[in-house]
Amino acid sequence: MAHHPKHHNHHHADHHHDDMFFETQSEVMHEHHTVREELIHHIPYAIFSVAFCLVTLSFVAFSTIGTDNPKLIKTGSNILFHSFHFMHIVFAATGTLITFLRFSKNWIKALIVGVGSPLIFCTLSDCILPYLGGTLLGVKMHFHLCFLSELPNIIPFLLVGMLNGFILSRHNSSRQAFYSVWSHFIHIFISALASSFYLVSHGFTTWYQQIGMVFLFLIVAVVIPCTLSDVVVPMGFARMGAQNERHKDRKS
Repeated sequence: MAHHPKHHNHHHADHHHDDMFFETQSEVMHEHHTVREELIHHIPYAIFSVAFCLVTLSFVAFSTIGTDNPKLIKTGSNILFHSFHFMHIVFAATGTLITFLRFSKNWIKALIVGVGSPLIFCTLSDCILPYLGGTLLGVKMHFHLCFLSELPNIIPFLLVGMLNGFILSRHNSSRQAFYSVWSHFIHIFISALASSFYLVSHGFTTWYQQIGMVFLFLIVAVVIPCTLSDVVVPMGFARMGAQNERHKDRKS
């Protein structure tokens, strides 16, 4: 009795189609090499992410209508800020290591960039830039740095994010590029939420009266630090290390 390998061929075709899709994504991710190109490439992610963020923030504001206690609104927003800030660290650490380990297999440098880059750029986008943005818009802002007061909470999220990055870096390179695209989109969305709830919880409770300026500010506040954290710094750090190793090899 003859066997008909239709199902096998169909499965093989699907698998081939998936591989072609991931390879296409990989090519897209590798097209951009300069900081300017990376920023331009990631601006659409920032615009969509910030737009979704403002929708979320608007629903939260709507749910507090009738609450005449600004302190209560600030307390609730502060809880949301810290939650999204910690989640932001997970995605930042994951994205940093995926990018670094695509260009270098130096595990010591991977640990250094995996710790340093998320801590610096998450603090910049979630705390420092929102504080400066609110101040520039004429709001009396209260300055708060999580790195100084919340380190016991930050460390577990940082370690889990790094572990996640190490695991994903062992997957097929074309699939890593696919993960990078979607993790970067979610990374920017969470960063925008953290930044916006920082604004509300630290003084800018009437943000909706200047929503246009808040929209523009959030795009700038998240696209530059997140692109630096996810792509530019780990890629540059990996390439710098590779160049130094090649230079040493030539000397020897």
